[in-house]
Amino acid sequence: MKALAANGADLRWLSAAARLAERGRPLSRPNPAVGCILVKDGRVIARGWTQPGGRPHAEAMALAAAGPDADGATAYVTLEPCAHDSARGPCCAGLLREAGIARVVVGAHDPDPRTAGSGNAMLREAGIAVVEAEHEGCAASLAGYLTRAAHSRPFVTLKLALSLDGCIALANGESQWITGPAARAHTHLERARHDAILVGGGTMRADDPRLDVRLPGLAARSPERWVLTRGDAPTGWKALRDPADLSPLAPAQYLFVEGGAQTAAAFLAVDAVDRLLIYRAPIVIGGGMQGIADIGLASLPQAHGRWHRIDRRSFGTDTLEVFARTR
Repeated sequence: MKALAANGADLRWLSAAARLAERGRPLSRPNPAVGCILVKDGRVIARGWTQPGGRPHAEAMALAAAGPDADGATAYVTLEPCAHDSARGPCCAGLLREAGIARVVVGAHDPDPRTAGSGNAMLREAGIAVVEAEHEGCAASLAGYLTRAAHSRPFVTLKLALSLDGCIALANGESQWITGPAARAHTHLERARHDAILVGGGTMRADDPRLDVRLPGLAARSPERWVLTRGDAPTGWKALRDPADLSPLAPAQYLFVEGGAQTAAAFLAVDAVDRLLIYRAPIVIGGGMQGIADIGLASLPQAHGRWHRIDRRSFGTDTLEVFARTR
């Protein structure tokens, strides 16, 4: 069957499905957090997202909500519908076929070899029109899943809260607080989007941080605590020995690295950071503790072309800039 192109409305619905998928992150692991929206006659009739533990899938949730109204509808799905049945439930491509879905718009291919094109093929064989959109927003919403599939490691975000002159603390180590309450609340929201969080051994010993999510209704999304150390991890923590080998973090899809300078440098030095969150407060410390230690660059040209800004926003008097690794 000839490949079909996405139109403007398709792209807008996929963007909405990608935002919906955020509701499943990170509790859907080891499955990806997928979003599905069913549209009929220009109206949303149902929606779904991957549930905690990975089941039911987004498509199953949306189809159950729509019931018989799903017949003839268009399904907007952020990831190719799965093509394999399991003990936990039937495949989503089969469910869409049986529900009478007329058209499926897919935001990203599934690299899982059990699907990997088979889901779309199953739909086409059933006479369903399939649009493969290669949607950037859908791919971004699946960054952890896609990174783990491609590189056997989680998608890594490094967070830094800095003064204007790049410090994370006074020279004596005092660091509460560099940024204001709005920026700190946003940090907690970011924690809730990750299934693992990591600090260095020095930060753990000095601060004994909770690293939990302290936002109403989101405490259950507090990530697993990890520490970068060559020794043993204390109770309630897990140890990572080497940022160049993130395999011990499996099946985590998203890792949030919070501190300190040596840990930030260790991850940057081995090119293990995919996303930077730079919170900056309008203060100058002077002579304080720098946010990042030496990362081993031999010349300035090595520093250029590695990052591009994807977002910028304000939180009161503080600013946040988000950078993605250019690969």
